[in-house]
Amino acid sequence: MAVTVDEQLLEILACPSPDHAPLARGSRDDPAADALTCTECGREFPVRDGIPVLLLDEATPPAEPGSATDGV
Repeated sequence: MAVTVDEQLLEILACPSPDHAPLARGSRDDPAADALTCTECGREFPVRDGIPVLLLDEATPPAEPGSATDGV
């Protein structure tokens, strides 16, 4: 299911990490996932019932280079 976050809201949302980078719809593996992904650090934040959960404790960390999900 695709993320249904309003375009204007997505423009002002930022990653809660110190970089405060913009967020992109979807996850690394699935662009239609109910998630927002930081364009800088790669953390994935869940979207529950149309509401982005921008808590670092709730985020999925980025894959480590050379891991099995890295495709190497």
